[in-house]
Amino acid sequence: MTIPHGLKDVAPESVMLAGAGRAILLQLANPGVGHGVARHSDFAADPLKRLHGTLGYIYALTNGTPGQLKTVRSRVQRAHLPVRGEQSEQHPAYSAGDPTLQLWVAATLYDSGMQSYDAVFPALSPHDAEGLYRDYGVLGTALGMPAGLWPASRADFAVYWESQLATLAVDGTIRAVAEELLAAKNAPLWVKVLMPLARFLTVGLLPSSIRPMYGFSWSGRQDLLLGAVFKVASVLVRITPKAVRHAPMRYYLKRIPG
Repeated sequence: MTIPHGLKDVAPESVMLAGAGRAILLQLANPGVGHGVARHSDFAADPLKRLHGTLGYIYALTNGTPGQLKTVRSRVQRAHLPVRGEQSEQHPAYSAGDPTLQLWVAATLYDSGMQSYDAVFPALSPHDAEGLYRDYGVLGTALGMPAGLWPASRADFAVYWESQLATLAVDGTIRAVAEELLAAKNAPLWVKVLMPLARFLTVGLLPSSIRPMYGFSWSGRQDLLLGAVFKVASVLVRITPKAVRHAPMRYYLKRIPG
């Protein structure tokens, strides 16, 4: 198989979905994002809506037509317009139009994607790794984030990432949203069947400092099992046809007009 390098090649690989739950829980752990989602979404009725929206957004940006790109940008703008709230004793101030929150959302997508990529594919050269990193910036700028806000290099990103992890906090409101997502009570049967694996990957890939915030435990035995799962995945991506590996992307793109 051809090893994917740029984001256009990397995004369609289905193994990248392993980090999707991690990205969303990290987004929610930023109180501005978490409380915005909790107060302005129908998580209880459709806990996977944010995941589906995120995947459609990524696939349209990286591999969609100009019309599909226009569609997802319009959807995001409409969804984000009412998401704002004033600071109170119980809740922080937040706005979906805040560039710093847009940066955080894009950062979680990059870092979580790289967790999956690095566990399955051969290491990229420094040059290719920097190029892929720069490509990921579009996931923020398409939300409205100024391009200059995306850290200039992977080294700069690492500094930003560690500083942000230290600011994350999970209260009862955010924890309840996460529980709805991972329970997927109203999801289709096929999603419910896959949720134990999705939950395992989500918890296992979370930074160790974040797991206790959500009440998750993790053992050394589980860590060994996680490594074994990715070793199997690294073999499967080499023997599975691209048409199969890219099936999730085609599924989402078919459902986006344009």
